[in-house]
Amino acid sequence: MSLPAPLRQAVRERAGHRCEYCRMKQSWEGYYSYHVEHVIAQQHRGPDLLKNLALSCRHCNWLKGPNLASIDPDGAQVVLLFQPRTQLWAEHFSMENGRIFGLTAVGRTTLFLLEMNAPHRVEIRLENLADW
Repeated sequence: MSLPAPLRQAVRERAGHRCEYCRMKQSWEGYYSYHVEHVIAQQHRGPDLLKNLALSCRHCNWLKGPNLASIDPDGAQVVLLFQPRTQLWAEHFSMENGRIFGLTAVGRTTLFLLEMNAPHRVEIRLENLADW
């Protein structure tokens, strides 16, 4: 079932038209449409409510899929992924020279799983640093 247009628009506006995971702006990748995704996937009983929806670039959305957790690359522990509805980005991530850094196990794990520092993504961020 498709989400109603007003709900999708509310998610986009709340996110400032940025991916809520990697913080890329939709306007930086005008050739792709960003997705309204379920933070907790429907297959895990995530509801179609604003409190469970996030704006996600195609890259983050495809790699996140229905995942709720992954393995911390530094500690080999299972760690829950970043939850944009309940956690603050700046507590788990920082960005310098186009590269994102994980400040916590949640940040490192999400960064690793979503490949936030893929070369083309760092390049786009570098080109748009003034708009960060």
